[in-house]
Amino acid sequence: MPNELRAGARHGAAAFCALICASLSASAQEPLSAIDWLSRSVSASVKVAPPRDEPRVTKGALPATVAVTPLDGPSPDGAGLLSAARTGLPHALWGMGRTTEIANRIAVAPTGTLPALQSLLMTLLLAEAEPPADSEGKGQLLLARVDKLLAIGALEAAESLLEAAGETGPEVFRRSFDIALLTGTEDAACTTMQKSPDLAPTFPARIFCLARSGDWNAAALTLRTAQALGFVDDAQDALLSRFLDPDLYEGEGPLAPPARVTPLDWRLLEAVGEPLPTQSLPIAFAHAELRETAGWKAQIEAAERLARSGALEPNRLLGLYTARKAAASGGVWDRVRAFQALDDALTAGDAAAVSKALPHAFERIAEVELEVAFARLVADRLKGLALMPEARALAFRIALLSPDAEAVAKAHAPADATERFLAALAMGRTKGAQPVDPMGRAVLAAFRDPVPSSAAQDLLDQNRPGEALLLALDEVSRGSDGDLVGVTEGLSLIRKLGLESVARRIGLELLLLERRG
Repeated sequence: MPNELRAGARHGAAAFCALICASLSASAQEPLSAIDWLSRSVSASVKVAPPRDEPRVTKGALPATVAVTPLDGPSPDGAGLLSAARTGLPHALWGMGRTTEIANRIAVAPTGTLPALQSLLMTLLLAEAEPPADSEGKGQLLLARVDKLLAIGALEAAESLLEAAGETGPEVFRRSFDIALLTGTEDAACTTMQKSPDLAPTFPARIFCLARSGDWNAAALTLRTAQALGFVDDAQDALLSRFLDPDLYEGEGPLAPPARVTPLDWRLLEAVGEPLPTQSLPIAFAHAELRETAGWKAQIEAAERLARSGALEPNRLLGLYTARKAAASGGVWDRVRAFQALDDALTAGDAAAVSKALPHAFERIAEVELEVAFARLVADRLKGLALMPEARALAFRIALLSPDAEAVAKAHAPADATERFLAALAMGRTKGAQPVDPMGRAVLAAFRDPVPSSAAQDLLDQNRPGEALLLALDEVSRGSDGDLVGVTEGLSLIRKLGLESVARRIGLELLLLERRG
């Protein structure tokens, strides 16, 4: 930034203060998000639905626990991307549940578990459903669902859910702004900020957006005002000063990273040439490494994290694995070489080469728990090849992890008792099936005599199926770590809700994935 701009910034601070001080008073009271890495991009409190005319109720006429739900418009808490017909879940998913309790269950729902459990959680979060009885149109459940999607790295789904809800308040904008920062669409978010008077930008967000728009003079003026008023701490001051005038700090050592890195912090540090690696940051930050400005290795590692969480389509990973030749050896490069060798053999239709490459590629992929993504990429291409016995047995198991598991099982001639049980489960023909290990017995019990846990059944009896399903996810997740009763009870509840194919897929993953969760 030129010297005359810095001088103008100092002399104009007092005048500029009058334009922005009104946005400051609420910052100290800004509520914390359920995820602690959101940028403090706005300082206004949550924008709730405007008050509606409601009938007067005589004090004491109703119990204190009765909720009054406005009926004059759609509630953002009921918004979703998936209809009940598509999900198989009841439209009255939340029934008589209380919004705060549902939001808390969502916040603690297990992640990093079996891919089928993760997929079911995503479906639950994106389901269109009647809002809870006490929703009152405030959007609390909407934000809880969005925050969970952000926590598992599903930024695109979170953004689409916000758009479907049609909300535009400050808390919605905070999430949209951070999604934009991590996906490289921040200019549009900054434009929204500038055009929306109900949003009160904090100093760092305002400075960032002014600079992005090319108004360096106003950005510098804003920073000097913030310094004069004490509204930026030393760390923020150092980072923003370096962002606006990097030449002034040439030769100085790197800044200490913030204890709690936000997407805005990450982008500012990147802009001053001190980007932080995202592996140790929340998974949502991995999206920043998918941009073309990132190196190939960083892109692959980010894509692996996101594909493992179910937040990235496997085809994106395929494109990165096959983009070019590996530059080194070990770690990610071994996976790239192994996958490329298998891909070349499959493309050539060389059964002998596939028989050799498949076990090695699967072993490398299993090291990063991407077996299901791998199955979606190669299972169909393995069909019809005259593979050697070891590779043929592995191909069958890989196919059972794909969406075509039932059709594959029907066409397969089992080679042993294990394959017979796996095929029976995939086809839903469990009568007379014989499991070969304790996990198999726990899974089979849910299909022969399904009995949900008493806690889950209580929730169903209270017309709270969504919460019962969240509990079942937790039970199966714990069960995959050794609590086999949890496997039976959780799968029983999932089947009782009519999610038969989902229960089979979870059962197959429990039996086929070495990590057991």
